[in-house]
Amino acid sequence: FLLNRSSDLYTLGCKLNQYESFSIMNSLMEAGFDVTEGLEHAELYVINTCAVTAEAERKSRQVLSKIEKLNPYAKVVVLGCASQKSPQQFAQKRENLLIMGAFRKGKVLEFLDKSGIHVAESPTEYEDDLKPCKPRTREYIKVQDGCNNFCAYCIVPYLRGRSRSRAPESVLAEIERFSDVCREFVLTGINLSDYGRNLDLTLTDLIKACAGVRQRIRLGSLEVNVITDDFLRACQELQAFCPQFHLSLQSGSDHVLKDMNRKYGRAEYAVAVEKIRSYFPDAAVTTDIICGFPTESEQDFEETLALCRQVEFSDIHIFPYSRREGTKAYSLGALPKAIVHERVERLAALKTELHANYLKRYLRRPVRMLTEEYAGKYVTGYSENYIKCYLDAAPLNCVVEVVPTELYSDGVKAVLKQN
Repeated sequence: FLLNRSSDLYTLGCKLNQYESFSIMNSLMEAGFDVTEGLEHAELYVINTCAVTAEAERKSRQVLSKIEKLNPYAKVVVLGCASQKSPQQFAQKRENLLIMGAFRKGKVLEFLDKSGIHVAESPTEYEDDLKPCKPRTREYIKVQDGCNNFCAYCIVPYLRGRSRSRAPESVLAEIERFSDVCREFVLTGINLSDYGRNLDLTLTDLIKACAGVRQRIRLGSLEVNVITDDFLRACQELQAFCPQFHLSLQSGSDHVLKDMNRKYGRAEYAVAVEKIRSYFPDAAVTTDIICGFPTESEQDFEETLALCRQVEFSDIHIFPYSRREGTKAYSLGALPKAIVHERVERLAALKTELHANYLKRYLRRPVRMLTEEYAGKYVTGYSENYIKCYLDAAPLNCVVEVVPTELYSDGVKAVLKQN
């Protein structure tokens, strides 16, 4: 079975999927496999799928079709959210196809001799058996899984299960394991703000536990309810906290937020941003917004644009509404595609304007950049407040002080600060 031990790992979707794929890669390598990423000829393929949108599911199925052309005799393992949602969509008439789900990703090797559908139900405790093997300059640390919010548009809680968290000692042990290689750690989860629910802890407790970490600490996506004085003080007390707050908005209309089953209003959101900036005046506040929710009127969308201008986001991640069967919003139908597209375009124009305005504030102001990779003739990386910097020359995996000189591409050109 798999005599040449060649394997290929293909990952779709979120940062958590990438984190989990690095753990699968580690397991394969420890078992003697050569591992490639992407789509190359191999005897074993592992597809880590996504189901956050219908398009993500379509792409997940498309990968399986491409593998069929690369090597129709290969062993194929399909796992992740799309196979948890609907394993039958991946079923094919081939002997060497194993369909798992969103769980037991740390146990893939134990199932390689099996075929067919082996989808497990959501665990009640955090599965702490993942050990990523590919430390990078910036490393994601998974600290939480699942979600209890059940937003009307979101399928994820039905696929990832209820919220469950990783013990702080385990989080710190992984940070320590990579501390000689990584210069920044990003704490992430499906619903990071819900960290600790099953441990009688909070995200603030986890941040306080990281007080001894000397590397930069950045946080993943947050919810409004987590923005408290105690939380922000804990962030301030970290040795190298990165003041970027990705605070999910989704809509700037109270009416639409209620229909989405979000737990805040536009005024509460604006107050949370004000509180952030009272502690971190130069913080980057980024967000997610869904365009074209079924009950969103033109007035609702105008309210979203107005709140974006008021808050002055440094960046906006824009998502056209994707109707997902099984969610509460599915029965609401969908707006005409032309209306959704037009709103996406208008919001994208505002995003570009706000992003440029934020970058201009930092021209000729020193920032600390983490050098991460080469992009053509430049070394690129991000400042603590998530400004992408393009530098002529510098060693990789270093924190250097630079001065932005002009807007460039999706960030700024910068030069090393002269002492």
